[in-house]
Amino acid sequence: MQIPVLEKVLRTVLVYGGLALLLRVGGKRDLAQLNSFDLVVMLLLSNVVQNAIIGNDNSLSGGLIGAAVLVAINGVMVRVVNRHPRLTRIFEGAQTVLVRDGRVDHKALHRMGLRQADLAAALRRQGASDLHEVKKATIAPGGAIVVTLTDEAQDVTRRDLHNDHEALLNDIRTEIRAAVAGLEERLTDRLPQLPTKSPGAQHI
Repeated sequence: MQIPVLEKVLRTVLVYGGLALLLRVGGKRDLAQLNSFDLVVMLLLSNVVQNAIIGNDNSLSGGLIGAAVLVAINGVMVRVVNRHPRLTRIFEGAQTVLVRDGRVDHKALHRMGLRQADLAAALRRQGASDLHEVKKATIAPGGAIVVTLTDEAQDVTRRDLHNDHEALLNDIRTEIRAAVAGLEERLTDRLPQLPTKSPGAQHI
């Protein structure tokens, strides 16, 4: 029996909302932090919700209708949520601090469903070879781990080298000007004062 188009649209919207709620409750890990168990769940979810969306309709039109509704509702939700920070906190949550000043918050790590190995891999990808090099590491609402390195651990950029070079040149110029001014002052003090002629003096 064919399912009416309106029912397919309603099914798709409800399944989308249900999956969004389940993923929100399940945690906010990025795709880069998914382990093998998460991958199995994601693959099974697609098969589980297929019948809930289009039922027994295996026709091309039924699949296209479900796909079109999913793309449309996702586009609308993304644009609406991005325009309202309060909705972003509701649907995606706020950022969570995982590491502060080289110390791991194991409670937060456990609450986010992350392993120590996941955190270590994310830190290495962002340039931290050791926990002591991490000033702060947070997991963003979208699931990505953002790392802030200490000043000593940050790489030197070409702009930093250019700024240091300019500062060094300015220091050298300042020292040279001061040395020249001091030399001129000493020469002025040591040279004898030459007699000056008055404007009205006449030669005899």
